[in-house]
Amino acid sequence: MDLSARDIERGKFAFSIYDFEGNETMDMFYLGDCLRALNLNPTLAQIEKMGGTKKKGEKKIKADEFLPIFCQIKKEKDQGTIEDFIECMKLYDKSDNGTMVFAELQHILMALGERLEEKEVDDIMAACCDPEDEDGLIPYKPFLEKMIAGPFPDAE
Repeated sequence: MDLSARDIERGKFAFSIYDFEGNETMDMFYLGDCLRALNLNPTLAQIEKMGGTKKKGEKKIKADEFLPIFCQIKKEKDQGTIEDFIECMKLYDKSDNGTMVFAELQHILMALGERLEEKEVDDIMAACCDPEDEDGLIPYKPFLEKMIAGPFPDAE
């Protein structure tokens, strides 16, 4: 396990927050939330691969079982930089002025990559988007900056 002493401490602290019963176990339903609390951004597929469950009460783990999962996801961390995301958004910037159509951004979030539900997209858009102008355009750089800064409303 390639975790520093500080990462081990952080991992145990995050784990303890999700030990709701105080018995030094965490329900694997909260695996993704716990990893996100550690500034990681695992996909749903990664969470499932690591044993995360879709229902509460199906599986519990102890901290010494969680730390290797934290280590693995930390190694796989490949989020890209804001500059990478700006380059992607430029594909939708028809006027080459730092804006894109609000509805296109909604579509991208619901249709590409790890798809989001409409309510999740609505929550993200409300938290991160500047108001549309009269042409339905939004500046995408502030949106990306807010997305990367997080955290966002829970969209359950």
